[in-house]
Amino acid sequence: MCKVSNQIEELSKRGIYILGIITLLVFPIPAFLYLYFVEGYSFQEFIRWEEIFSPQTILGINLGIVYALIALIFMGAPVFKKLPNRVENIVRNMRLTIWDAIFLSICAGVGEELLFRAGMQTILGPWVTSVIFVAVHGYLNPRNCRISLYGLIVLPFIFLISFGYDHFGQWFSIGAHFSYDLILFMALIADSKTTR
Repeated sequence: MCKVSNQIEELSKRGIYILGIITLLVFPIPAFLYLYFVEGYSFQEFIRWEEIFSPQTILGINLGIVYALIALIFMGAPVFKKLPNRVENIVRNMRLTIWDAIFLSICAGVGEELLFRAGMQTILGPWVTSVIFVAVHGYLNPRNCRISLYGLIVLPFIFLISFGYDHFGQWFSIGAHFSYDLILFMALIADSKTTR
């Protein structure tokens, strides 16, 4: 029985890693192709490596940390305890490590921000792109008020990232998204260790 459980856990973790790699490497492609063919961007202009270690990136990381801590406080409310398939149950079952959390946070932060902020936001603007971002993640669900409530908690953060992208650049948004996800993953990993 333990062997079967370990195989399921490994399949789940492998699947999460595959999704992470797809997010990191495939999600940015449509954004790059649009910016390349329509706006004339080069790959260097799309990625903006020179901005990685900027004060704007640090500002984004700090925003993500602060907002994640606020979200964790809200997610501790009793209304969220009755959600089916809670993320912490999934994390607990996969037995994610700190390195898994870092990897997945990098994949989501870079891949999703390049797709949504650098790509879609260029076409649709920050308001519409933010709502689509939260909806695509399943957090605006008219059939489940509790999930939608979480969507309303995270939506202001996504608005901040979107408007921050326009004012501080994409590495601000990537840093904010990365640190937000990382803090939530770390909290979930810590919670799963205490409940085992």
